[in-house]
Amino acid sequence: MIKLEGLRWHQRYNEHMGCMKGCLDYLGVEVSFPWLYGATGNAFVLNMNDSVFVDCAQAWDISMLFDLAPNLGFTVERFKVEHQVALKMPDDLFRQKQREAWDLVRARIDGGLPCYAWELTHIPAYYVITGYDDTGYTYSGWDSGGTCPWQKLGTFDVKQIAVHCVRPGEPAPDSVAVKDALATVLDRIERPDGWAIGPQYRTGLAGYAMWAEALETGRANRDGEAYINQVWLECREMAVEFLQEAKRRLPGRCDAVFDEAAAHYAVVRDKLRALSELYPERPDGWDWQTTFASPEGAQLVREAAQSEQQGVDCLRRIVEGL
Repeated sequence: MIKLEGLRWHQRYNEHMGCMKGCLDYLGVEVSFPWLYGATGNAFVLNMNDSVFVDCAQAWDISMLFDLAPNLGFTVERFKVEHQVALKMPDDLFRQKQREAWDLVRARIDGGLPCYAWELTHIPAYYVITGYDDTGYTYSGWDSGGTCPWQKLGTFDVKQIAVHCVRPGEPAPDSVAVKDALATVLDRIERPDGWAIGPQYRTGLAGYAMWAEALETGRANRDGEAYINQVWLECREMAVEFLQEAKRRLPGRCDAVFDEAAAHYAVVRDKLRALSELYPERPDGWDWQTTFASPEGAQLVREAAQSEQQGVDCLRRIVEGL
């Protein structure tokens, strides 16, 4: 068995962030969680559909994470067969793609580079690949860890192949990392399709409106709401801390605006936290059928959106000031 000792997954609702952080820790690339979320733009993402279903957490355009990663001192090599492509693919061709992913991961691990992948067990999520043996992958993730035959990659729930290999590099100056990230966010957050990968999704500020309407009209999925709220709450917690860290890293550069932006995003964080307290995750399992209405929840989402808009205005001023 080949194993990268010390490589582990970090539990995060935003699974790419948890996997990336584990890989970066292994490589000795020093990046805090707030900096990772913020400088990849992830701290400011919001994706929604009209039923607040759980797929909103995964089904958005994540390309900016990889585009911005070099500013933090790493790159991500990707091997992917999209779900819609995989569904139409002949079985023998899909098995060939599984073999290509298997060969790629082994080569990278042999070179000391950590990897992570989609669905190495029955829980649909991303997992850090800690090594391999003669039959398949060893991994760290939501179910603590285990092994997965290479022929099972991406076949448990959502049929797709998504493997990511992380390689260290030279980071950009902090001012470049902040400006590039916020400029990318601004380009997307005010467009309904900014991060969307299909017409059923609304992102950014339009996503808040769809979320509030679903809660108000009774279309919101009960357990989807609980889970999705945690995903975007985690992002806004990191947004506040990223803006505070950016101010420390760039003293005398937009200090007051960083403070103002952090204050607005703190309101967003607190509104989403209040919503999570109203409808927490339930310990007795998931119900993907039950819907419910919550005018109180809808009001919290609308108040969060108002503060987010004010925060976005501050982000624009920061970009202009840098």
